[in-house]
Amino acid sequence: MAIELATKYEPYVDEIFTTESKKEVLTNQDFEWTGAKTVKIYKITTAEMNDYARNGDTAQSRYGKAKDLNATTQEMTLKKDRSFTYVIDRLDSDETVGALQASSSLARQVREVVVPEVDSYTYSVMCEKAGTKPDPIQLTSNNIYDEIIEASRVMDNAEVPETNRIIVVTPDSYHLMKKCKDIIMETDISTEMRLRGVVGLLDGAAVMRIPAPRLPKGFGFMMAHSVATVAPTKLEDYKIHDNPPGISGHLVEGRICYDAFVLDNKVKAIYYQSLLVEAE
Repeated sequence: MAIELATKYEPYVDEIFTTESKKEVLTNQDFEWTGAKTVKIYKITTAEMNDYARNGDTAQSRYGKAKDLNATTQEMTLKKDRSFTYVIDRLDSDETVGALQASSSLARQVREVVVPEVDSYTYSVMCEKAGTKPDPIQLTSNNIYDEIIEASRVMDNAEVPETNRIIVVTPDSYHLMKKCKDIIMETDISTEMRLRGVVGLLDGAAVMRIPAPRLPKGFGFMMAHSVATVAPTKLEDYKIHDNPPGISGHLVEGRICYDAFVLDNKVKAIYYQSLLVEAE
C-alpha cells in the first residue's frame, strides 16, 4: 500500500541578496528637471593674461586687445523612460500562503530590478565620459597602489577638489588592495560613512566597494568626485491597482524616468582604469 507523504509550504520567501545603491554618493542633484525634459547650462570662456603696456599706444588699450568671451551650452535631455507591469491573481496570493503579495513584490521589484538598472546605467556613463582613461592594464597586488596614486596625481594637476574624492573598486580589486603591502587603509571611519558604502580611506579618498555586475565589463577602478556627474530622477511612480477591470487581484505598475550626465568642464574629475579583457 502506497503512502503519500505530506508536503508543507512555509509562508517564507527566499529573497535574493541585493546591494543598496551607492549612486547618490558618487553623483549630484544640482539641477532641476521639473517641468522640462531638457536642461541647458552655460560654459563661459575666460580671457588670457597680457603684459600691461605702461607706455603703450593710446590708440589701443594698454591692457591688451579686447576679445569677446564665448558662451556655449551643454544640453542634457532625459533619455531613460522605463516601466514594468505584472499581475498577481487573487487566488495565487491566497494559495501561496500570502507569500505572493502586491506590496512586498513591488518592493522586491524596485530592490532587485529597478535600482540595479539605474546604478549600472549611471556607472557606465561615468566610465564612458571619464576625462582620463589610461590604456587597459592587468591589475595586481604589486601595481594597484601605484595606479591609484597615479589617478590622484592626474586629478591634482587638473585641480580637482582634494576633498570628497571617491575610489570605486570591485570586490576583486578590493581584494588586491588588501593584499598590497604598500597600502595602509584607514578603517576608523564614522558609522554614517559606512552606511553610505564607504569601507575605508586611502590617501584622503573614500574607498567604495561595488559589486562587479553593476559596473562595466573590465572595470578595474574609478576615482571620481561627485561634482562631475548629474544623475536626476525626474519621475518615480509605482502603483498597485486592486481589482482593476478585467483582473481579479492586483495589477502592479511602475515607471521611472532618469538619466546621468557628466559635465563637459568637469570630466577630469573622473579617472577610469579598465582591465585587459581576453577576447571570447
